[in-house]
Amino acid sequence: MSVRKSVPTGTALLRCMVEGVAEAGCDEAGRGCLCGPVSCAAVILPPDFILPELNDSKKLTAAARERLRPRIEREALAWAVVMVDAAEIDRINILNASIAGMQRALDLLEVRPEHIIVDGNRFKPYLDPARNIDIPYDTVVKGDGKYMAIAAASVLAKTHRDELMRKLASECPGYGWERNMGYPTRDHYEALRRFGPTRHHRRSFRLEK
Repeated sequence: MSVRKSVPTGTALLRCMVEGVAEAGCDEAGRGCLCGPVSCAAVILPPDFILPELNDSKKLTAAARERLRPRIEREALAWAVVMVDAAEIDRINILNASIAGMQRALDLLEVRPEHIIVDGNRFKPYLDPARNIDIPYDTVVKGDGKYMAIAAASVLAKTHRDELMRKLASECPGYGWERNMGYPTRDHYEALRRFGPTRHHRRSFRLEK
């Protein structure tokens, strides 16, 4: 297998790390939140995929992310998003929950990956359940700003989680989740002082400031 050096026209993001294989990009959203699930995504893009606006989801506006989401979902060879809830995060910790969620998303891909690239610097060996083989992987620090598949995964993870948090906000009003998406903002801490934690809060996290 050879490492791809070129970049796609119109974007600074690399198409892939390993050329000529089905490469899945993985990322998560919501690791630093006080409540709600961590959202984990895996995406395999076609080799000729071009989307100039695509970038690390944190560098995009909410409107841009929502605009990109349907195109990624429509044109990807395969994609999946998995939510790991607060109870499991508390039980196994946020790092393990993030890795488990990304691996569950990989399990759901209709196209089986031959190589995996993961945002960050931590992952665990992934055993493909369909073929009973370990799939090679690479971790990439700030990979969501370097590789298209990881950036696409970051957009799907973020938009799916934001959609869920808006629904949860209507069930648990007063915490501002429709604005803060569960992150540790001033209004979120104030609501915790006034109302206490909900069943969606991560009890292993510091909920007081």
